[in-house]
Parts: sequence; structure tokens; C-alpha cells
Amino acid sequence: MDKTIGQKLQDELTFKFPHIGKEAPEQTEEAEMFCQGYKRFLDNGKTERECVREAVAMLEMQGYVPFDSTKSYRPGDKVYQVNRGKAILATTFGTQGLEKGIRINGAHIDSPRLDLKPNPVYEKNDLAYFKTHYYGGIRKYQWATTPLSMHGVIIKKSGEIIEVNIGEKDGDPVFCITDLLPHLAADQNERKLRDGLKGEELNVVIGSLPFNDDAEIKEPVKLMALKLLNDRFGITEADFLRAEIEMVPAQKASDVGLDRSIIGAYGQDDRVCAYTALMAEIDAVKPEYTTLTILADKEEVGSDGNTGLNSHFVLHFIEDLAEVAHANVRTVLRNSMCLSSDVNAAYDPTFASVYEERNACYLNKGCVLTKYTGVRGKAGSNDASAELMAKVIAMMDKEGVYWQIGELGAVDQGGGGTIAKYVAAMDVDVVDLGVPILSMHSPFELSSKLDVYNTYKAFKAFYK
Repeated sequence: MDKTIGQKLQDELTFKFPHIGKEAPEQTEEAEMFCQGYKRFLDNGKTERECVREAVAMLEMQGYVPFDSTKSYRPGDKVYQVNRGKAILATTFGTQGLEKGIRINGAHIDSPRLDLKPNPVYEKNDLAYFKTHYYGGIRKYQWATTPLSMHGVIIKKSGEIIEVNIGEKDGDPVFCITDLLPHLAADQNERKLRDGLKGEELNVVIGSLPFNDDAEIKEPVKLMALKLLNDRFGITEADFLRAEIEMVPAQKASDVGLDRSIIGAYGQDDRVCAYTALMAEIDAVKPEYTTLTILADKEEVGSDGNTGLNSHFVLHFIEDLAEVAHANVRTVLRNSMCLSSDVNAAYDPTFASVYEERNACYLNKGCVLTKYTGVRGKAGSNDASAELMAKVIAMMDKEGVYWQIGELGAVDQGGGGTIAKYVAAMDVDVVDLGVPILSMHSPFELSSKLDVYNTYKAFKAFYK
């Protein structure tokens, strides 16, 4: 039966973002294969330092070498540079001169977590604990009764660097923050949800057995915990003053759902974009424009610090690239484009009121292009231009990428920021693009395998 005029107009004038599983079911297997490597990356990189180590291993396996500003490079050459062990830059030199601009893809590899305080070990009523200070925007109550692992570095007085990783291997102990049983929680139940657990209640249980000695020991359970750490790592309590220790969820990345279509794991904000960006970088072979993949630190606390994007480490690297290519760095930046690769909040039907359905992003509809972030009246956002939106959409459409548009929730419900505004401050055109996430910033975030795969395809198209 022929379509009516109204039906034809509806086809011509309106649009809907399709469900990938319905429109391209063949991608299910492709996404499954791609996400096997992604899950390994998540399991092996639960801190920014571990992510950098994983990235270096992946890059060097594909022929990347440390960048040397005294050398000259040809199209197709691949280099990387590590910033203080907590951020990394990777580049493939393109066939066009640098003054034509570069293609920048910036993700972050820090995630919300619990950091140990500088003097963390204490005993109370025959239990030994770590004191923590939360990092980034967590919902504190979610971290109680969750198995935790201990990751980080400790610098001994001698200067020796000790790598710490407890709770990830089979047979390792894990750690935990306690919560009240419902039978005794009458007063706690009256608290606002944000104070279900307070910051100073995020205390991690590390032991309960005392060190037995003929003499009276003041804090025997604490001493036993310190002895066990000393036996394993050769450290003392004072060494924590020279340490960076993070407590993160101990569980590994898992398939979620009977159909295994979803990945559940800690740290997908924003390691999902870090991995897909890194894979697109590796797959770039003699691209037209020189690529620059940034895996940065400190985004969850405002990108401050010298490993975050609100510093000059990326600009200095671009200046070095320009100097090697005898290009004017201002021209390079002005002609460049950047994807600020970060996640967005996927529509959750259980909490529908905080979203605006027409402008929310959804699982299984592809990567999400976010024109602006910020809070209230777009405060703190970059707000990409129509011209840049058109260019990025055209790239994705040309390569058959499934994508969608999304805002970070309904107006005045909250909001957030990314690295975009710091890249824009360098006079670079930038827009946010990433993966829709359910339960963002929780110890167990959810992403769609199809969305992860199409984000990789989008980044690959951007570098092509």
C-alpha cells in the first residue's frame, strides 16, 4: 500500500535515533569481540597509574616509541609521552603539514574513589582501620559493604618505590567499609540520603587480630596490621606520608543481563573513552591529520594539578610537535579539532523525572554527542558551535557510525563538566563525545557493548 502524503512527510521531515540491535544486529558479535579487550583494560587499570602502564604496553606493542623533540618524524611515525606516570599522550604523524591542524581526542583515566589520608592507620575497640578521603563525586552510601582493593605506590625513606596491589588476585584478602544493620538504623534512617554515610565514616576495616607479646602493647591490632604490611612490602607507618594509595571496588568487569549486552564495572567513567580512544589511535595508519590522543588525570576534581588538563602539559607537547615540524603553534591550534571524550548519563526509566526524554541519551543507540555540559544556564560548559557539530556528524555518518544526541539530565536538575573548556581555552574547536552510562560514579557502572563499539568507530572516523 502506498504511503499517504502525511506518512511521506513524516519520513522526510522527522527523525528518530534507531536501536542498533534492531537496525544492525550483525554488530552484536563485533561489539562482543571488541569489548573483550576493553574488559581486560578495566581489570588491569583501576587507577590512573595502572591505566598509563597498560597504555604504554599497548602502544609499544604497536611500534610507538617515546617522543624525542630533537628528532624529525615522517607520516605514519608513532610516538608517546608519559606525564609523571599519571597521564599519557600518543601521536601518529599525518600526511598533512601540522599547520593544517591536528585531530585531538582527550579522555580521562581518573575515576571517583577513596584515597587514604596521609596518616591513615588507626585502631578503635580492637579493630584496625584506614582513614580515607573521598575523591570526586561519589554517593558515599554506595561504598559501604562493597569489597574494596588497595592500589597505589609508597615511596620508602630510601627512595625505593613500592607498588601496592591487594585484593585483585585470587586468594587475596579484600577490604570493606561497614554499615549499620537495619535493626539499629532508626536514627541513621532520618538522615538525608547524601549523609547516609558521612565522609568521616568511610573507614576501611583492615584487621581484627592483635599482635601477641609478653609486654603490654598499646594498640595491638594496629600493630599486627602494620607488621603484615611490613612483612609484605617492607614499609612502616611513616611511609604512608610518602604514598598515594587508592581504595577501589575489588570486583572484575562482568557481563550484565541474560543477553550479556551490558558491561558492569568500576571506572567506566571515563576509561571506556580512554580505551576506545587508544584503540582508534593505534589503528591510525598514516592519517591525513596528525593525531593526538590524551589520557589525562584529575578530571573528576576539576582537571587541576600538573597531570590534569587545566595545566600546560598538553600545550607544551603540541609546542614541541610544532617545533619539530617547523610550524607556527598558534596556527596549529587554531586549525585543530578536538573530541572531549567523556561519558554521559544514559536515560534510566526508574528515575525518569531527572531526564528530558527528547534530549536524553539511551543504551544501544550509539555514542552520544553532547553539544554542551555545565550546570544551570550552561555555566562551566564549552558549548560547541553548529559548524563543529556539522563536521563531526558528517564524519560519523560517512563511516556508518551509530550516534545520538544527549544532555546531562533535565535543566536545573544538576549537571557536570568535562575537559572540553580547557581544550577550548587553547583556541581549539572542541565537542564532547562518549558513551551513555547507567549508575555513573557508582562502584559498578553499566555500559552497552554496542555503544562502546560505536564510540570506537566514531573515534576511528575522526582520526581517518
